[in-house]
Amino acid sequence: MSCCTRWCWRTATHHERNASTVAFRFVRSAAWRLEEIGREVAGCSHCPRLVAWREAAAANPPASHAGEHYWARPLPGWGDPDARLVVVGLAPAAHGGNRTGRMFTGDRSGDFLFAALHRAGYASQPLSQSMDDGLRLSGAWVTAAVRCAPPANKPTPSERETCSRYLSTELQVLAGARVLLALGAFAYEALCRLPEGGGGCGEKRERFAHGLALPLPPLEPGAAGGRGDTRAGRPRTLLCSYHPSQRNVFTGLLTAEMFDDVLARARELGA
Repeated sequence: MSCCTRWCWRTATHHERNASTVAFRFVRSAAWRLEEIGREVAGCSHCPRLVAWREAAAANPPASHAGEHYWARPLPGWGDPDARLVVVGLAPAAHGGNRTGRMFTGDRSGDFLFAALHRAGYASQPLSQSMDDGLRLSGAWVTAAVRCAPPANKPTPSERETCSRYLSTELQVLAGARVLLALGAFAYEALCRLPEGGGGCGEKRERFAHGLALPLPPLEPGAAGGRGDTRAGRPRTLLCSYHPSQRNVFTGLLTAEMFDDVLARARELGA
């Protein structure tokens, strides 16, 4: 094993070596579990309205995507299984993620998001165009409250509830996450309804606002990785941003500078 910027395997103490080995074991287990969740997500057909819409979008693409093969299934989350930052969006776009098969990929919201993640050091490149474009995330995981493209980009509360088990399980597995970044009020509400996402965010929930940061209780050790998983039990924060939708960006409600500030805050909080 080669030396890295923080410490060297050859000169590390016995305790440090053991800790590193244990951490690697839990991250590898997390990667396997996240793949399993992804397969479960991709096979979901619980919401008839969403199934019909995602398939109709694939059958009737705009001229710019005519002839392209659409994924047309629910989208798994993706990224680094040892993520410190978990980005939670609303739902895939009908001709973005629903087409490419990867969250926030192939649409303008994704262009905005990954350009910012690249500037902040979480993404290997600023563009996310397809599943085989070479993009890699480091320290970040990207997911959504609802996994199918909804009509008019508006999932129903019942569809959010049906999908919540997938987000809940992901957050359990991503035990090392220090910051949960909610993109928009819908994602904020979805997180606040989950024990792993805040469990109600306190007795009196704060109203969604850009830049809002709420301390969250740590995950119970062993909730995901089993006993000995030291990634759990650390301080966590629920951080909020306006969603990088085309409308929000074009009207100036969300600017690149505003989003960069949110990601800088995430870094300060340990992500």
